[in-house]
Amino acid sequence: MAKAQPASEIDWTNLGFDYMDLPYRFLAHYQDGKWDNGELTEDGTLHISEGSTGLHYGQADFEGLKAYRTKDGSIDLFRPDQNAKRMQRSCARLLMPAFPEDKFIAAVKQVVAANADYVPPYGTGGTLYLRPLMIGVGGNIGVHPADEYIFTIFAMPVGAYYKGGLKPTNFTTSYYDRAAPHGTGQSKVGGNYGGSLLPGDEAHKAGYSDVIYLDPATHTKIEEAGSANFFGITQDNEFVTPKSDSILPSITKYSLLYLAENRLGLKPVEGDVFIDDLDRFKEAGAMGTAAVIAPIGGIEYKDQLHVFYSETEVGPTTRKLYDELTGIQFGDVEAPEGWIQKVEV
Repeated sequence: MAKAQPASEIDWTNLGFDYMDLPYRFLAHYQDGKWDNGELTEDGTLHISEGSTGLHYGQADFEGLKAYRTKDGSIDLFRPDQNAKRMQRSCARLLMPAFPEDKFIAAVKQVVAANADYVPPYGTGGTLYLRPLMIGVGGNIGVHPADEYIFTIFAMPVGAYYKGGLKPTNFTTSYYDRAAPHGTGQSKVGGNYGGSLLPGDEAHKAGYSDVIYLDPATHTKIEEAGSANFFGITQDNEFVTPKSDSILPSITKYSLLYLAENRLGLKPVEGDVFIDDLDRFKEAGAMGTAAVIAPIGGIEYKDQLHVFYSETEVGPTTRKLYDELTGIQFGDVEAPEGWIQKVEV
């Protein structure tokens, strides 16, 4: 596997959302009922048994978070404690051993510091994306939890998840379900995403940016997009996001719910969002760590495209939310207490 090009040769303003084999990643092993201390390694290849449960039975979960270069050249992390907590909940759902929160945050900081040259410069719009990953490994064949696990964190500089950055794009609803009722939709596990590849591919071929999944029980309510949570801004200035046990609890979503209420004066609402009642929204978007905020121009449902604010222009409230959130992440706007952690380089 070829190593990433030197940081000095990267065009920071034209980054995609692609894997790069950076110099360092963190690796820890769980054996005999406990985690070792873990360490940084330059080996980007995981060496695992063919009997690993992560390969056969989907005993694997992951996280996504970012490091941000600020104007003074320092590096910020945005709410890494929430990623640690969410990964622990995902692990509990799959009967995997939790990785301690303090060690999770320390490992994230080690990886960022070791790869600090690859944190994009302030003002380019780029960030260092971090992917914590845990998989069941070892020689297994029965359908039961593994006895051994690998936890790793690797990183890469990225640009906008959706091409074009903060520009409206159209989404389409899907016949397929993202997750089953009472299944693993609330957990960040690999199987949720594997099942989304086919409907996502069909949506892209039809000219849409992503899929809007409806609730699996009735197919009447929006749950979330293929790679982000949904939000809508009502005519009465409510910030509305769907509520369901099948939805991944996005850290970006709960951050925006707080900011919508406390910084923009909107009323935060988690509740049902019926697909046949989209007229209540003057703006809409998708939100998540990778996407940040992706304005939704329109949603296609039953061969009809419902357009919100505009197919070409970003709505004013969506832009204010984006500016507030990214301002906090890049250190230009004062953050609520505890949201930002510094990385010592």
